[in-house]
Amino acid sequence: MTTPARLLGPADVRALAAELDLRPTKRLGQNFVHDANTVRRIVRLAGVGPDDVVLEVGPGLGSLTLPLLEAAAGVVAVEIDSVLAGRLPATAAERAPGRDLRVVTADALRLAPGDLPLAPDVLVANLPYNVAVPVVLHLLAVLPGLRRGLVMVQAEVAERLAARPGEKAYGAPSVKLAWYADARRAGPVPRAVFWPVPGVDSGLVAFTRHDGESAGSSDDRRAVFAVVDAAFAQRRKSLRAALAGWAGSAPAAEAVLRAAGVDPGARGESLDVTAFTAIARARREVPTP
Repeated sequence: MTTPARLLGPADVRALAAELDLRPTKRLGQNFVHDANTVRRIVRLAGVGPDDVVLEVGPGLGSLTLPLLEAAAGVVAVEIDSVLAGRLPATAAERAPGRDLRVVTADALRLAPGDLPLAPDVLVANLPYNVAVPVVLHLLAVLPGLRRGLVMVQAEVAERLAARPGEKAYGAPSVKLAWYADARRAGPVPRAVFWPVPGVDSGLVAFTRHDGESAGSSDDRRAVFAVVDAAFAQRRKSLRAALAGWAGSAPAAEAVLRAAGVDPGARGESLDVTAFTAIARARREVPTP
């Protein structure tokens, strides 16, 4: 039977940081989890099992990496900080020996499938607050094999990602994630489990990718996202007004909206991803004045 991983506690995190002469930076969103119950909870909520290959973005000192290695078939850890990336294999060898860890020193926002030594099917990550949304959307776009995920993000970002039409937090990130997957809030994370303690609350978002090819092609996605961006750039305006620039004029926008079966007087915040898809399709199919 494989020996359980020895997880990092507060003293371990500080000792590793001192060894590396690490001064956590706000620019890279470096807030390291040091609570064993929290990281085990994340792995459990992500449903990671022995057949899964996990993609972890921003592993940092390895607090979450260790329980992921314990549960999964393998972990691909993508770390932008070369010092942290260089230390992580030794931490894993010391505390979770015999597990399959592959470390890639790279920017997750520029990641391509060919950069990864294994094909992951699950994303589990403590994401820097300032890049959380673009990282999730980029990875879903370039890694179609990612079937599900659980990410820890700023609480406000978690609300946006999982919001439904009509809710206050609903916006472009909500619709774009819905293009790929069904998302839901998976619980809060207290500030006290991080070092250094962040100035904002955190939350968990879980998602499951839609079955089959329902997400459509890259061209379809770009067309839908263009509508979404236009609608939420002026979210307090009616769609007839908000989409005027996108369609060429307000009358053209109204013609497209009516062809899509959408009320021109509605606002973007009331539409789901299916409605935005219908609008993008109508723009291609209906002559506009």
